[in-house]
Amino acid sequence: MPIKPVNTVFELTLLLVLATLWGASYTFIKIGVETIPPVTLIAARTLVAGMILLVVIRMRGLSLPTDISTWRRFLFQACLNSVVPFTLIAWAERTVDAGLATILNSTSPIFTFLLTLVVAHQEPVTVRKLSGVFAGLIGICLIVGVEALGGVGRELLAQVAIVAATVCYAGAAIFGRGFKGLDPILPAAGSLIAGAAVLVPASLVIDRPWILIPSTASVLALLALSIFSTALAFVIYFRLIQTLGPVSTTAQAYLRVPIGVAIGIIFLGETLTSTASIGLICVLAGVAAMTLPDRQPARFGR
Repeated sequence: MPIKPVNTVFELTLLLVLATLWGASYTFIKIGVETIPPVTLIAARTLVAGMILLVVIRMRGLSLPTDISTWRRFLFQACLNSVVPFTLIAWAERTVDAGLATILNSTSPIFTFLLTLVVAHQEPVTVRKLSGVFAGLIGICLIVGVEALGGVGRELLAQVAIVAATVCYAGAAIFGRGFKGLDPILPAAGSLIAGAAVLVPASLVIDRPWILIPSTASVLALLALSIFSTALAFVIYFRLIQTLGPVSTTAQAYLRVPIGVAIGIIFLGETLTSTASIGLICVLAGVAAMTLPDRQPARFGR
């Protein structure tokens, strides 16, 4: 089967859409955990999103794989990309400030870069990509405000949980490339269903959801989180893993910051820091460095 050329502009547009969907997820989670415990929130998130994708699969005339080997891979992907990180972030967001959580969770391109360099060797690692990683991180600190880092040390366990979730995302980006050949909606749906199979029983045991009385705002946030920030986002994510690669796809973690700040300004009345404009330039430069193709790549390392 001939390899289709990648439309860089279209793929970068999808990267922006993905960053927007996942940037909004922090707000949805914050509202959701006000009256829904973290495990139950994430169990419902994965179950609803998985069911939505199953309906879309049927409408498109596709079918999920039936072999045990593929479903084992779906389960492993689910643990890396939803079960563990979703739950850790939902739990941590009960106490961690939004600005600090954004900085910590936006480091996934760095972990992806390091895992690609040391373990996977799945794509060329260039000096330009290395520079893009650190330019993006500097930009994030400037946009959110370096003063947000003053919270480091307080609520240390929750902060470590967010970093652990970030490492999981990095591993998921690399492992997700192994689903090449499948329509992106299939690993998205399969991993969500596998994740729900783990989380729903855990929710029944830990939270006893039948006794919960969630607020209307939490329920609406859960639905938005499931439909847009999970079902739709996962389909885009698995496509970008194949077209842009793991390091470039996780670069959306940098884009989430200016988008998240914009959401805060529009809906929450928040204000930008004085260094935000400089930070945004750094972010865009970092994303460009990690996503635009090299003509004659100068490899970093081996």
